Amino acid sequence: MINKEDLIFVAGHKGMVGSAVIRELNNKGYSNILTKDRKELDLTNQNKVEEFFKTAKPKIVIDAAAKVGGILANHENPYDFLLLNTQIQNNLIQSSFKNNTETFVFLGSSCIYPKFSKQPIKEEYLLTDELEPTNQWYALAKIQGVKLCEAINRQFNKNYFSLMPTNLYGPNDNFDLNSSHVIPALIRKFHEAKENHSQDVLLWGTGSPFREFLHVDDLASAIVFSLENKPEHNLLNVGSSKEISIKDLALAIKEIVGFSGEIKWDTSKPDGTPRKLMDSSKLLDLGWKPKIDLKSGLEATYNYYIDSLK
Repeated sequence: MINKEDLIFVAGHKGMVGSAVIRELNNKGYSNILTKDRKELDLTNQNKVEEFFKTAKPKIVIDAAAKVGGILANHENPYDFLLLNTQIQNNLIQSSFKNNTETFVFLGSSCIYPKFSKQPIKEEYLLTDELEPTNQWYALAKIQGVKLCEAINRQFNKNYFSLMPTNLYGPNDNFDLNSSHVIPALIRKFHEAKENHSQDVLLWGTGSPFREFLHVDDLASAIVFSLENKPEHNLLNVGSSKEISIKDLALAIKEIVGFSGEIKWDTSKPDGTPRKLMDSSKLLDLGWKPKIDLKSGLEATYNYYIDSLK
């Protein structure tokens, strides 16, 4: 049973997910939260991570640390995405296990599922078909982390479980056009086009794929909910259960930003997976549910982006 005084180590606390987890833990009254930035602890260094765990001995670890990025970043940096993510998660999981951490929450991504998976995507569809090539390197690393937690549970009866969120967005997202995901990229493109009085905005692909989006604060609530309710499943999907086409998403962000020009589509660029909707029924059945609708979340995220420019 988790107590409000238990020592909780949040890895990756400065990122979008990690910072949201810190906010949620604070809001719920958890008072013993441990964090380390990159200068204090290099998570790719096995010896340093092991030394830290020997001293700190956290009871709970939430792994929100990862090298993340969109299609372009994955395509151009496959070695980094596969190696660094594998190193980070292996060091955290192994050190947690060796130093008797009771609960480990591993966070992945919906990209671990096959490109042409049946919809909505159930947890058991993992490893039933080929991955989406454009982000397979990140996906392979995350699948390894899921399976390592599952193996520890099976062999040693630990409470190490994985949560697979759908596409995330929200405050502290990455708005770099070379490495960002779709929502922050669209927000920045439309905003800059508006500021520059551009006639149009050029977007990748056809706009036809459907995607599901979840505000990062809803993921944070799911993480804390899972800690408090100790799910019996090794792997749980976390989604909003609502989907939208990239075209309609672009139109929604265009309106929120206030860009009055046209949208043009570069159909020579890849679309990625045609449809990706998570089946989050296992988590929903436990009593968790998302609270932030897409329109409200997009408006808040755009306001965050505007504030970040000041």
